[in-house]
Amino acid sequence: MGRTSMTDEIERAEGMIVQGQDEAARDILARLAEDVEEYVDRNCVATEDEQWFSFPTIFERLAYRRVEKDPRTLHDVGEPLDRLYADLALACVRTNDYQSAIEALKCAVRWNPMGCGYRLDLADLFKVEGNMEEYLALTYSVFERASEAAHLVRAFVNFAGWFEVSEKPRTAAAALRAARRLGVKDASLTAALDQAADTERDPDGVTDEEASQLLGEEGLPDGANAEVAICLLMCATDAADAGDRFVATELTVRARDLVGEDAAMALIELIRQTDSDGGAYDR
Repeated sequence: MGRTSMTDEIERAEGMIVQGQDEAARDILARLAEDVEEYVDRNCVATEDEQWFSFPTIFERLAYRRVEKDPRTLHDVGEPLDRLYADLALACVRTNDYQSAIEALKCAVRWNPMGCGYRLDLADLFKVEGNMEEYLALTYSVFERASEAAHLVRAFVNFAGWFEVSEKPRTAAAALRAARRLGVKDASLTAALDQAADTERDPDGVTDEEASQLLGEEGLPDGANAEVAICLLMCATDAADAGDRFVATELTVRARDLVGEDAAMALIELIRQTDSDGGAYDR
């Protein structure tokens, strides 16, 4: 099935979801998913020691895709496959089949490892199922992969709720303060801040220094992930050198949204300096 026909089928299923025809949409999406997996198993076998969706850092994944070594390129079977599985998960949730929704979102994460929105949605489903271990693991993984500040906000809100249940109100306040500092409007953050007002979980009850210490004790960063911003800017530099201004601009804007314009400019200058020394990006 080509890219155009798959996209048409996905859009048709999405229209059914909007109209409340969840069972019909689920049938279409499930059939498409079976076709995709059959095609991949037959034509796109990844090597045993190198699967693109298992790379640990965002830079490795972006670099691997950039040099077109990906043996499971999405363009072979039509895109976007992550959207296909996310829609299937939504249809399953609306028909109260949460286990199938979990499996579908796992596939969405597999096809788009950087899609932190899928990771957070999957975490929410695990929470509904009572699997707090997976809920926390997926939420924490967002800090290592996020390329959008909005995803970090959701992750901090998730942990704020966990710290509240764990009877650590000041740490919950620290998480909410970190989320608020990212400056992104988010419904879950707004609700959490309203509920925390004038309680021990109020983020105004801790200073930035205290918040940083409390979150550090839990193994969480105090704010945006600078490592991710550096990786995004490194790839943006490569894209600019290759003449792809659109990709370079998109990645630079994402980095700026994570750490702010001043920090992003400082990181760009640092990358230029290390590049002039022989490309020692890891410094």
